[in-house]
Amino acid sequence: MDLEEIRQSLQRIGLSNNEATVYLTLLRRVSCKAGKISKYSQLNRTTTYDVLERLLDKGLIGYVVKGKIKYFEVINPKQLKEFVKEKEFEVNKIFPSLEKLYAIPEKKHNVTLYYGYKGMKTIFEDILQEAKINYVLDSEGEFAERMPYFAQYFIRQLEKKKIKIKHLVREGRNVTPSKTTEVRYAKKNIASEAVFNIYKDKIAILIWTDPPEGVIIQNKAAADSLKEYFEILWERSLQKKSDESG
Repeated sequence: MDLEEIRQSLQRIGLSNNEATVYLTLLRRVSCKAGKISKYSQLNRTTTYDVLERLLDKGLIGYVVKGKIKYFEVINPKQLKEFVKEKEFEVNKIFPSLEKLYAIPEKKHNVTLYYGYKGMKTIFEDILQEAKINYVLDSEGEFAERMPYFAQYFIRQLEKKKIKIKHLVREGRNVTPSKTTEVRYAKKNIASEAVFNIYKDKIAILIWTDPPEGVIIQNKAAADSLKEYFEILWERSLQKKSDESG
């Protein structure tokens, strides 16, 4: 795993980008003054001092004083596990109160819009949480190209959770699927920026514009209808392959 992948993982567990940068800077050095940390991390001194204070508060780093100068160093990386456990403990502690406070809407909204790369991540996380099988229609590889590190994480989670993917793509596309994905090809000459995911009672449409946008429609009748349409295209792609081989 390279440094950028580690940085992404550190951010996912709750560190900011600057905190992850400074943490990795210190991790590779035994002991370091704030000025050197600023230089190695390519952050200004004020930002560096603020980040060091936050990492100290989180219990992830410490310091020793030599001649009235502070030398910062990473506490054993095992402390990261404790940091995550503390966050989980706090969530579990307040969860019953949150449930009592949660105002359930009289009628649940069935269309939710998402914007930018954080919005895309939310959609993919919903697929990981809700889907047992996901039908994917049209994909030009934008996900892997524009969100490479999260795409790798997504594939690993698909395999871990054993989520089956039926992926119908345009002929000529080079697809590198997860181990749980079956790919078939349809004859289509025009590339599409929109990708349809149908799972459970939801339809997720991802539009890879710049920045990307997406929508989740939660409607069982619509999802079931689109699944039927997908299965027709799926069987036709198999029949076409059989006719060509025959």
